[in-house]
Amino acid sequence: MLSTTKHRTVPVWLMIVLLTVSMGIFSRPIMVHAQADDGAKPASSEPAAKTADSPRSQSMLMWIIHTSGWIGAFILAISIYFIATVMQLFLELRSPVVAPPELMEECEALLVKRDFNGIYKVAKENTSELGQLIATGMVGLSTGLSDAREAIDRQGEVITVEMEKRISMLAVIGTLGPLIGLLGTLKGMIGSFSVIAMSDTQLKASEVAGGISEALVLTFEGVGLSVPAIYFFALFKNRVASLSVQTLNAADEFIRRLHAAAHKKPTTEAAS
Repeated sequence: MLSTTKHRTVPVWLMIVLLTVSMGIFSRPIMVHAQADDGAKPASSEPAAKTADSPRSQSMLMWIIHTSGWIGAFILAISIYFIATVMQLFLELRSPVVAPPELMEECEALLVKRDFNGIYKVAKENTSELGQLIATGMVGLSTGLSDAREAIDRQGEVITVEMEKRISMLAVIGTLGPLIGLLGTLKGMIGSFSVIAMSDTQLKASEVAGGISEALVLTFEGVGLSVPAIYFFALFKNRVASLSVQTLNAADEFIRRLHAAAHKKPTTEAAS
């Protein structure tokens, strides 16, 4: 039986640190200069000149929200779903949840008492993966140990597939992130080139730069969503494989000991 491994909590702390640093960067104000006309400025109006040249302060976060538009709102919604899914997987895909120690302790106590019906009842009522495997193995024991172990393997494959279905959305998000960013890139570049194509007299640099900014920001947001999604998918993929092997080994060992105890004659104390 493989020893139970301790799962690292470094990714959670890494997410908190990155989120804190990102919010600190995005909350810094950026200076947006108001564009004045190319005509001569009135020399007698000094306050007006200062107003025209004074920069307008805007936080980077608000600028990103304004630039991202509806595609950025869609990426934000997927990001919220992604964070909620990761937090839920960290809570569910743990060894104490998949193979509760209290379940094994209770089954061991009933095995000492040779209460086989009690073991089956406890395992059947338990909703954990280990409880399902023990209950399936005890049903297969009616036709022999080899059939019981085969039934455990089949049930283990079903459980593994079910756990992998929980993490499948992370792979989908990791694939969709760059594609959504590419959609924003195309939208921004089309907007920039349309401004260039429709400008007959004077080209406005601010309008062209706005489309390019939208393209780059949305590309960054899409990739920024995809990278952690792919990372956490690989992390939970390895965790599912590890938990599956550990749970299968624990159920298989217990069924073998249960089979040996069932075929062992109970010892009776000698009459005094």
